[in-house]
Amino acid sequence: MATNQKTPKKVIPIINDNRKDGEVSLYEAHNKIYPRTTSGYFTNWRWITLWITQIVFYGVPWLELGQRQAVLLDIDTHRFYIFGLILYPQDLIYLAVILIIAALALFLFTAVAGRLWCGFSCPQTVYTKIFLWIESKVEGDRAARIKLDNANLSINKIFKKLLKHFIWISFSMWTGFTFLGYFTPIRDLTQSIIQISLGPWETFWICFYGFATYGNAGFLREQVCKYMCPYARFQSAMFDKDTLIVTYDEERGEPRSGRSRKVDAKEKGLGDCVDCSFCVQVCPVGIDIRDGLQYECISCGLCVDACDSVMDKMEYPRGLIKFSTINGASNHWTNYQIIKNVLRPRVLIYSAILLTLCIGFAVSLSLRESFKVDVIRDRGVMSRLTSEGNIENVYRLQITNVTEKPQKYHISVSGIEGITISSNNEFSVDAASERMVVVSLQLPDEVTSSGSHPVKFEIESLSNDEEVTEQSTFYIPR
Repeated sequence: MATNQKTPKKVIPIINDNRKDGEVSLYEAHNKIYPRTTSGYFTNWRWITLWITQIVFYGVPWLELGQRQAVLLDIDTHRFYIFGLILYPQDLIYLAVILIIAALALFLFTAVAGRLWCGFSCPQTVYTKIFLWIESKVEGDRAARIKLDNANLSINKIFKKLLKHFIWISFSMWTGFTFLGYFTPIRDLTQSIIQISLGPWETFWICFYGFATYGNAGFLREQVCKYMCPYARFQSAMFDKDTLIVTYDEERGEPRSGRSRKVDAKEKGLGDCVDCSFCVQVCPVGIDIRDGLQYECISCGLCVDACDSVMDKMEYPRGLIKFSTINGASNHWTNYQIIKNVLRPRVLIYSAILLTLCIGFAVSLSLRESFKVDVIRDRGVMSRLTSEGNIENVYRLQITNVTEKPQKYHISVSGIEGITISSNNEFSVDAASERMVVVSLQLPDEVTSSGSHPVKFEIESLSNDEEVTEQSTFYIPR
């Protein structure tokens, strides 16, 4: 006899699992990277760019032009000296244009060659390399540094660590001192340090920049590139399949396997990669380029040099890891074909815009006036009647001499018939200085109607016949 029995519904119980083994951490603990030393074409170029950038950075503040520092961003006097160019706060537009040019140049460079700036010239990369070089000279090569860090505390370990940090701190303070030398005359700064009379703000900025160098290059290192630098995050928007990047030839290298030089790889069905991990050991950010393009890659080319050295030992052709493009690697293009496709419309547009801006900037600087004039009405008295029966208006003219020589200027006025200058109309201004002069204008009473009337000041340089015209108003009371 059949009975109607309902099939019970399947119930999935909800159980609170409080086991810590199932927890997933969103924080990746830092594993110290010990980059291995290598040599080769790109390593040599990194050293060349390092020397160039550091000679410029540490040497430029000591250059002199005439009686002043050649490059000085003097905030106290509101003057920026860049060799023969003197900029004032009114010239802020030039700074904006320079920043725009720098940004476009970075976009263009990234579209063409990826992150070569990061790998060869970025201050973070450069100072990290310097600090690693100091570390290797004090503590030894990669294996010696790993062994020292894992060793128990000893006199030898304490001595090497203290020596390393002493050199790091000394170099960092020198860097902070040089940085401040761009904003304060570096020779005066040197005298203040020798005489132990350094001001609080100078002390703060030297220590601040020195601490930043010490922390970023000594401890944070690749973490700045991986987690803090915004460029690493938005670079993907500027990459395409024709951008030069560090690539691994997977078709040639796989399957990878360790072997001796005598083994015939083709006969065994093996790729050229011997899985030595040399490319990983030399990487300053600790990635494996064989896993493909990664945002952490700074295109330093060290893995290229490392792989080429192994290929030479194995008597295999170079280029298993090389600079190429995605299209170039997949289509097996020659270097000529790769370079030809790099010059694509996007790059040409960037180049045209950048070239236009640079030309416009240069032309604007060449046509820049040798002096500036600001006209300010005397706010105390709008107008007054003199004893001679004339109406007088007083103005303040701020004349800024942007040249390196003293200049003499002649002031004239027009706009109203019969208006004259009752004060002195010739003034001298020292080199790279500004002067506030008082100019009195007088007009016979009842010459014209009451109210505000436009007047024009014409200031002429007696040295180079250059002339500046400024507008203002002459007020006649009712």
